[in-house]
Amino acid sequence: MTDTLFDIGGKVALVTGGTSGIGYMIARGLVARGVRTYVSGRDAGRTAALADDLAAAGGDCVGLAVNLSDPAGPRALAQALAAHEERLDLLVNNAGANTSGNLADMTMADWDLVLNVNTRAAFFLTQALMPLLKAAGRAEDPARIVNIGSIGGLHVPNWEAHAYGASKAALHHLTRSLAKALGPDRITANAIAPGPFPSRLTDTESEAVRKNVAAHIPLGRAGEADDIVGLVTFLASRAGAYVNGTTIPLDGGYIATL
Repeated sequence: MTDTLFDIGGKVALVTGGTSGIGYMIARGLVARGVRTYVSGRDAGRTAALADDLAAAGGDCVGLAVNLSDPAGPRALAQALAAHEERLDLLVNNAGANTSGNLADMTMADWDLVLNVNTRAAFFLTQALMPLLKAAGRAEDPARIVNIGSIGGLHVPNWEAHAYGASKAALHHLTRSLAKALGPDRITANAIAPGPFPSRLTDTESEAVRKNVAAHIPLGRAGEADDIVGLVTFLASRAGAYVNGTTIPLDGGYIATL
């Protein structure tokens, strides 16, 4: 008998911000597991090239270029996906932005950029994709929304990150409100709050990050691709079908030391 508890093959997924960092890790992991995966990014050439590379190993990946900081971006992305698919089993809201977090120096433009990408885009993309998510949702296998938050949305770090922390805390709360609203439509919503992972926003090889990891993470290392892929796979599979409205720290125990 084949154990299908963690099988996600044949599903359709969209990963925003899928051209680097955690988004790329997730997209690569989904493609490798037989998921038809769409990745979005701002640069059309880079997005298409990355999708081609992921598909070259025998998977199925398509790049969709969009700027999610633009108010029209979420609906444009939803329309582009709808031109290819009639359903969406998994939406990963991963696209993220950050800027200088200093209280004295932050501008309204900086604040708006971070909140628009990290929180506003996730909400309005979910809204625009409702028909495709509803088409995929079934009682025994709901459609899934996975919002990529941050450990920085669960606590205040030792450096200033006012907009970023606020945006991720808002995304965690939005996850709960979406779970409540969308459950009757057979759609779950959960968030993952990663600690340090290699990305555009976090250089895990820098001396400052290495010292922070050594001092505060009980497992003594930064996150790796299999860590985030494993959790997303769980949430997207039958094994995670009854998990709803949660924010799961993925931080090697960092939050436990605070």
